Amino acid sequence: MATIRRLRGRWQAQVRRKGIPPRAKSFDAKIDAEKWARNLEAELDRCGSLPDTRLAEQMTVRDLFERYLKEITPHKRSASSEVYRIGAMLKRDIAHRTLATLTPQHIATYRDERLAVASPATVIRELNSLGHAIDIARKEWGVHLPENPCRMIRRPKPPRGRDRRLQPGEEERLLEAADAGRNPLMGPLIIVALETAMRQGELLGLTWDNVNLERRLAHLPLTKNGEARDVPLSTRAAAVLRELKETATSDRVFNTTKSAVEQAWQHLRKRAGSPDLRFHDLRHEAVTRLLERGWNVIEVA
Repeated sequence: MATIRRLRGRWQAQVRRKGIPPRAKSFDAKIDAEKWARNLEAELDRCGSLPDTRLAEQMTVRDLFERYLKEITPHKRSASSEVYRIGAMLKRDIAHRTLATLTPQHIATYRDERLAVASPATVIRELNSLGHAIDIARKEWGVHLPENPCRMIRRPKPPRGRDRRLQPGEEERLLEAADAGRNPLMGPLIIVALETAMRQGELLGLTWDNVNLERRLAHLPLTKNGEARDVPLSTRAAAVLRELKETATSDRVFNTTKSAVEQAWQHLRKRAGSPDLRFHDLRHEAVTRLLERGWNVIEVA
């Protein structure tokens, strides 16, 4: 049986079982002490041993994420975007909660508040990061939690996939805006994206060692799905790459950064009269064009 006693103005609950180190914890309210003791005894009856909940009681969501950013995030291909995403989550109230007190209700409230100002896709990614961090803590870091509260709530409904295509004359306006911009690589980047359906990250990571202009192939050693891929180069794409190679000063085909491309894209799409166009829409356009030319789904994949 648990012992509940008044100690220094607070209520202390103590659980003792033969052969097991005693556990004790203090609370402001007697009912909280009794609840903690009941839960601990139920866990003991079920497992035969007292779980060490001290780490879960001490570790906040902030502590969890800070360790996760050091040990887990750097090994992901999407590390930079996750660092940014978690950094934003650390500024919210949920970061101050300990894992032991974090309930599905708290996470559901966080979800609903975020959905009022962010897209469902953004909220889903945030919940995925939190859920995975808690899973790692439970499985590898010795944090005892009966369940992962993030897995016990409804996720927002994923948004429908975009089907934005370029309108007549829109490609020409984009290229004219790119030529008028400060980043000289934007025009070639747009053309190669439209001709190959490569992702922005794949384009920016492409090196000359992996480009064979004679065979008109670009080799991608690591793609989003974790597999290598060879990308055929159209006549137009190969011509653009030949021009770039003549003045190349780096081993990277597009010697620019993701942030520079994003900044330039924001300006040029406004100049082109396409404020709703995303760079990733060029991939959808490229795939659709290949299908319209008579390629089958397997060839396009």
